[in-house]
Amino acid sequence: MKNHRSESELEKALLDPAASFKSPADVLNSQRFSQRDKIEILRRWEYDAVEMSVAGEEGMVGPNGGDLLQQIVIALRDLAGDIDTDHTPPTKQGGLARYSVKPRA
Repeated sequence: MKNHRSESELEKALLDPAASFKSPADVLNSQRFSQRDKIEILRRWEYDAVEMSVAGEEGMVGPNGGDLLQQIVIALRDLAGDIDTDHTPPTKQGGLARYSVKPRA
């Protein structure tokens, strides 16, 4: 069972991964979280990066999420192996489907 501090750290990382980590590689190197936690942190960061990328395409001010998105996908592949990027949700945001990233056995 996790202690209160690590649950609080996990909640913070899940809500705003960019505030908790400098890069997706830092998530991989973290000793504070399980593989499943790291995958979920990276998935949420991926969602944020896709949203930033779409906002940039629509002329809204903000950083381009393209480079960050690539780093996140590489980190997810390091954790989970193959990722199904062929089947994405039919939205402008796209992103990875929930079933496309699974922890390694």
